Formats: sequence, structure tokens, C-alpha cells
Amino acid sequence: MNASASFEEPSRAQVDALAGAAVLEFGTSWCGWCRRAQPLIQSALAAHPLVRHIKVEDGPGRPLGRSFRVKLWPTLVFLRDGQEVDRVVRPADEAAVAAPLEQITAG
Repeated sequence: MNASASFEEPSRAQVDALAGAAVLEFGTSWCGWCRRAQPLIQSALAAHPLVRHIKVEDGPGRPLGRSFRVKLWPTLVFLRDGQEVDRVVRPADEAAVAAPLEQITAG
């Protein structure tokens, strides 16, 4: 997560109503795992400029993260038309993010 990122949490109904490809990124600005993952997440997303990328500040009692059963950060949830297609927890490399991006943008 970028320290300067805006964290406006959409409701679950808003997420479920999203059209097209989107990625929800759950984490925090102070999370070391999240900060280390940023370059590879941004690099993978650069190849898909039309994919909506929504960063969600997560933590105890945050309803959107709980509705997706997020346990570790960062967790990337890949959506197509509001439906979860795949997820990646603590991606180790760009390929871990690129493959689900290809899946949600295909066809």
C-alpha cells in the first residue's frame, strides 16, 4: 500500500455491482508485506490500464475485508463483474499477480 493512497472503502453491494475487471487490494499503509508487494503489483497492473484497482484499508471490524474473509495482507481479490474469480495472498512475484489479471481481462 502506498502511504499516500486514498482508502475509501466501498460497500459490499457496490463491489458486487462493479462492471468489468477489478482488483481489490486489502492491506494497510504500515504493513511491511504490503509495502514490499507494491512494485510487483504496480508493474503487473501497468499492463492492464483498464482494470479498476481499489485499495482497501483493512483491519479488525472492517466490513468489506470480513465479507471477503481476508486474513493476511496484502490480499488481492480479482473480480469480473463483481464476482470473485481468483485471489492472491502475499504475492511473491509479478507473475502471481499477472496470471489472475489475464484471467479477469480475457474474452
